[in-house]
Amino acid sequence: MKAWLACLLLLASLSAAGEEFPSRPVRILVGFTPGGGPDITARQLAHRLGELWKQQVIVENRPGAGGTLAAAQVAKSAPDGYTLLSVSSAHAIAPAIYSRLPYDTLKELAGITQTGTSKYVLVAAPSQGWKSLKDLIAAAKAQPGQINFSSAGVGSGTHFAGEIFKAMAQIDVVHVPFKGIPEALTETFTGRVHFFLAPIANAVAPVKDGRLLGLGVSMPERDALLPDVPTVDEAGVPGYQTDLWFGLLTSSAVPRPIIEKLNRDIVRVLGEPDLKSRWSAIGIVPTPMTPQAFDQRIREQVEVFTRFARAANIRAD
Repeated sequence: MKAWLACLLLLASLSAAGEEFPSRPVRILVGFTPGGGPDITARQLAHRLGELWKQQVIVENRPGAGGTLAAAQVAKSAPDGYTLLSVSSAHAIAPAIYSRLPYDTLKELAGITQTGTSKYVLVAAPSQGWKSLKDLIAAAKAQPGQINFSSAGVGSGTHFAGEIFKAMAQIDVVHVPFKGIPEALTETFTGRVHFFLAPIANAVAPVKDGRLLGLGVSMPERDALLPDVPTVDEAGVPGYQTDLWFGLLTSSAVPRPIIEKLNRDIVRVLGEPDLKSRWSAIGIVPTPMTPQAFDQRIREQVEVFTRFARAANIRAD
């Protein structure tokens, strides 16, 4: 009887904590440099959540090691829900390519919700002289090992988008990693790097103003923001398909009532017409889900990326 009563009191106290949360500033760590999807989505959510909670929501960039430095900090943070992690697909790539992560992806971090999904656009500078994706592939086959592609770092989503393209197009191209999206784009603008599978949020403006050529979109359907850019599938690599997703996590030791409250409030913000409009303008679609569904998606993605990394012999250490 005493144990039963103690259990009830514990549940009641946790529920109360969840309802009162947050009572002080919340931090969202981003494992990449400013300007990429995890940063853009985190900052727009932070603004609205700060208004909703009447508390400061601070976004901090902690780039390095494919986002794993920030992930390790959140995994080891106080289990109170005041330290969150904004991630992209790279979160599920890390355990596939690092043999010794300083945290357990599936045990020490808990999903709050997926926040959005997007596409990549394969881009190249006009100075390369290519008019189509088939031109790029032909150049790569004529010069094995001489064509390169940029990414936002080893283990980033842009890295694997490029590696999957390389494998499916059956070409020998060289990966050149950078610190983040802005740096990878800059090197593609100059032509020092030949191509880049850029998140559509970062590709729309330079493709529209002619600084870059859009040679292919990474999903089976063209995107309304760049309707004249074919899909990679239709442009010459049948079956190519990879998306970019974003989400928020926290320490798995955070009490479930707090995680559930975070989920409810973030899902509420993701449903707001203004946020949907802002994200739509940069090719991001809000795709919220339950914490359990997001955890399941991460598990499935880890399995997919691990199989590919082993088959392609991709390691980061």
